[in-house]
Amino acid sequence: MSPELLTIGMFGLVLFAIITGVSLSFAMGGTAVIFGALMFGPNGMYSIVTTMFGNMWSILLSAVPLFVFIGVALAKSRIANDLYHAFYLWSGRTPGGLLLGTSGFAATLSAMTGSCAASTVTTGLVGMPAMEKRGYDRSFVLGTIGASGTLGIMIPPSITLILIGMQTGQSVGRLFMGGLVAGLMLLATFMLYVGIRARMHPELAPGADVRAPLAERVAALKSVILPLVIILSVLISIFAGIATPTEAAAVGAAAVVFSVAVRGELTIRYIREVSHATATMTGMVIWIVFGASAFIAIYGGGGGTAFMTGMLAGMDVHPLVMILIMQAITLVLGMFLDPIGIILLVLPIFYPIVIQLGFDPIWFCILFQLNLCIGYISPPFGYNLFYLKSLSPTTPITAIYRAVAPFLILMLLTGALIFLFPETITTFTGIPAR
Repeated sequence: MSPELLTIGMFGLVLFAIITGVSLSFAMGGTAVIFGALMFGPNGMYSIVTTMFGNMWSILLSAVPLFVFIGVALAKSRIANDLYHAFYLWSGRTPGGLLLGTSGFAATLSAMTGSCAASTVTTGLVGMPAMEKRGYDRSFVLGTIGASGTLGIMIPPSITLILIGMQTGQSVGRLFMGGLVAGLMLLATFMLYVGIRARMHPELAPGADVRAPLAERVAALKSVILPLVIILSVLISIFAGIATPTEAAAVGAAAVVFSVAVRGELTIRYIREVSHATATMTGMVIWIVFGASAFIAIYGGGGGTAFMTGMLAGMDVHPLVMILIMQAITLVLGMFLDPIGIILLVLPIFYPIVIQLGFDPIWFCILFQLNLCIGYISPPFGYNLFYLKSLSPTTPITAIYRAVAPFLILMLLTGALIFLFPETITTFTGIPAR
């Protein structure tokens, strides 16, 4: 089978399967089995099995359930509510103060959970009632929550950055540092926009009626110090090269259990709920990894990867235009597919070209990750759009599109800044790798 026909057939079948409601993992895995049998017979099945077993033994992959556990354990405790209360008390009487605090809360929650879904939904459930009670504009609130929630896959510990490290061989610590810098840039942009718009139109986001006493605000911080110390210690140990991501995640998971126990929340029901959610989320991620691995094994074995790499590398365009083409493809795919599937499908094709062109791989990977982040709030099928719809069922989906539009533009501008000035990322990523 020619590489051209193989490309059309395999990607076309995956797309058809997804449209008909088949999950991404089984769409890719099933396509791999069908084309593997057609091209290689029984040997095709052997190739699929050996590739999947190779991924099973990856030490980096074992960090995924540990980071998922950390996020789920924190999200299901009262820590999130206490954290939002602290941001609420410190927001003051400034117009838009609660939205500024909500952005900071979402970013902190992202660092705790590493999940867009957990960050967006928890922020909405905790923050929306307080803001609606004070007369905040619903569109402004939904747009801010939706955009800030996307930081869940950008700010470490991010499962997608771990998978990018697996695919490229780059240091997860350096990827985490680059993701942290890019995430903080996005957060600063969001907060600047919210602050300016609230100043210009205070009726959209009025300030609080009274300022909480300093003693009460300081007391509110005490309940969140321990979990924040846990998260920071995990990240710093990775950044400094003291521990691998898996080692740091294991220590962090144990520390979170200790933190929850100290707060008196470690019950049998809590353990059961956290264990079930962790197993569910981890199983979803692992099956996507296995399905995509099988797909790439058959597609690469049939000459598809070499064909696509050669076609892109042979384009007579400036190297920077080539990077833009790759990022545009990633952005479009992000509107329809899960970020994990996109990483495993296209990064093996893009990454060798990036190295061949001589670009900094960490810079490219962070740009790649940023476009996955943008895809989360890009119409028509960005995941966060539907999370927002679940938070506000009476709001038309078109109104949600309009609510996130300003933030979508801000994210694209931030991506353009990183693209034009790579040193915004590379300056901070020259750290010890382990």
